[in-house]
Amino acid sequence: MSERDVFEYALLRVVPSIERGEQINAGVVVYCRAKSFVTALTHLDEAKLLALDPEADVTGVRALLTAVERHCRGGDSAGQAAGDDAGRRYRWLIAPRSTVVQPGPVHTGLTADPAAEAQRLLARLVH
Repeated sequence: MSERDVFEYALLRVVPSIERGEQINAGVVVYCRAKSFVTALTHLDEAKLLALDPEADVTGVRALLTAVERHCRGGDSAGQAAGDDAGRRYRWLIAPRSTVVQPGPVHTGLTADPAAEAQRLLARLVH
């Protein structure tokens, strides 16, 4: 059996109307400290979003989800987080906030391949 490391993840939820509190899962953020790995994978189900709020800003929500992905990648596309390590970028993303795109609770597990784990979680919890 290959070595497995602890990883953390949080769902990214879209809450089109903060007042109503309804939400859909639109992505997952995965962090593995042992591998200095962080990624965000997203998928926006436009039909579900518009069912919750027919006037939702789909373009704006997509832009926010893309910004989360860029933040995780780091480098020049991450803006102010360009020089931050994976852990700092992850912690910033999972901080509670009252915006259209919000992180859910943090969960943990063990994995030998955090990138594959991110794909599995996206398929299971978002698609």
